[in-house]
Amino acid sequence: MSDLLTYEKEYWQRSFQHIAGIDEVGRGCLFGDVVAAAVILPHGLILEEVNDSKKLTAKKREKLYDIIMKEALAVSTGFVDAETIDRLNIKQATRLAMKQAVEQLPVKPDFLLIDAEKVDVEIPQLAVIKGDAVSQSIAAASIVAKVTRDRLCEGEWDVRYPEYGIATHKGYATKLHRERIQALGATPMHRKSFMRNLFVQEQTLF
Repeated sequence: MSDLLTYEKEYWQRSFQHIAGIDEVGRGCLFGDVVAAAVILPHGLILEEVNDSKKLTAKKREKLYDIIMKEALAVSTGFVDAETIDRLNIKQATRLAMKQAVEQLPVKPDFLLIDAEKVDVEIPQLAVIKGDAVSQSIAAASIVAKVTRDRLCEGEWDVRYPEYGIATHKGYATKLHRERIQALGATPMHRKSFMRNLFVQEQTLF
């Protein structure tokens, strides 16, 4: 396994104390908030099995989420809803969620490692391509963001709109989800800007 602390070690050696990893989930969904997480881990802590959340089973993510919440110096999340995503566009909404997560950290970070993005704060930062696969801090943030969003999909959001199967597809554009939208229409939590492309594409197929 590659060393997931390469970036962290470099900046710890430059005397940055509190390095926050930042990642988001839900960027490609048709439904619900984009969720970002920021995580500051202690110096030198190695979390076995922490990796890009997409490569882990739901059960493994839940287990690691509990470990991260226990071991981290600070964790926070940011949420941007569908209406704001439609108004700003998904890239700006993602950055806003990341900014919220950073600003709400109970410990102030002095350096940010971000998964392929920039955050609009006055803190030195580095955008890391495929960051959740090469930085433990970003991978931890990806797990926190994913578990947080999945719990909303399986709980509160599914209860609010039970006919749409949100607990199953988590808001992504699966066949089931598209069929439900066509049959029932969009909810206020659907991203209207994503829908236009979705059904334009479908019409051109027939």
